[in-house]
Amino acid sequence: MDLTALVYAVCCLGALGLGFGFALAVVAKKFGIEVDPKVAEIQDNLPGANCGACGYPGCSGYAEAVATGKVPVTGCTPGGDPVVAIISKIMGVTAEGTRKMMAVVRCQGDRDRAVDAYTYYGVPRCSVAVNLDSGHKACTYGCLGFGDCAEACPFDALFMSAAGLPVVVEEKCTACGACARACPRGIIALIPADEPVYLGCVNRGRGKAVKDACRVGCIGCSICAKEKGNPGGGIEMDDALPVLDFDHAGHDFADALRACPQSSFVRRLPAAAAEIPKAS
Repeated sequence: MDLTALVYAVCCLGALGLGFGFALAVVAKKFGIEVDPKVAEIQDNLPGANCGACGYPGCSGYAEAVATGKVPVTGCTPGGDPVVAIISKIMGVTAEGTRKMMAVVRCQGDRDRAVDAYTYYGVPRCSVAVNLDSGHKACTYGCLGFGDCAEACPFDALFMSAAGLPVVVEEKCTACGACARACPRGIIALIPADEPVYLGCVNRGRGKAVKDACRVGCIGCSICAKEKGNPGGGIEMDDALPVLDFDHAGHDFADALRACPQSSFVRRLPAAAAEIPKAS
């Protein structure tokens, strides 16, 4: 190839590249989606756990929803009040602080207290075991003990005890709700972190049927919902299961804990450091 042809080819390619580049720039400007700078600023101040507690699959989705005014600035529970304050400033709004929440295990039916209906040899996952005749536990409401919740926690805030129940490591819990969503039995709930007592049972049965399945199961006696057993109020019966209203003025569920004949109420105690399994 002579020099003239080479120069011509280079010029043609350069002209084509310049033309395509210009065309792409025009298309990008005409059809491009403008990104609100607030979205990036909000996302930069989120914990980045992508835990889904806000209702979105990731922090980027929540940041965009906040920036467009679709959701409140208080939706990030792992971030808590510090993140609420920052996002409020970015959005130019005033938001009240959120009440810190904590995950709790509403079941005490470990291997010592609850009995099995049969021996399970299947896949050791709660989501699988629950589909085989409602699970191997005699209590068809209680924890199946395979730790789907602990595996789902992005903050390493749960572990399975030697007795087969999940234990919440409170100093690590951000109340993201991933554990609650992973539990097929719905035994994990989020309650205000300043509440020391909660009901550790979700069984909706009554009397002997409950006792035969679990020594500490709620039998639906309703003592905790009566003034004598719980003078501070705040507990209503939903059929056979007490429902605690943590916003009820003047409540003190410690009275219900003392009055319960089945020891179905739990006083929250942080997991002792010695109990937490060490990483291998």
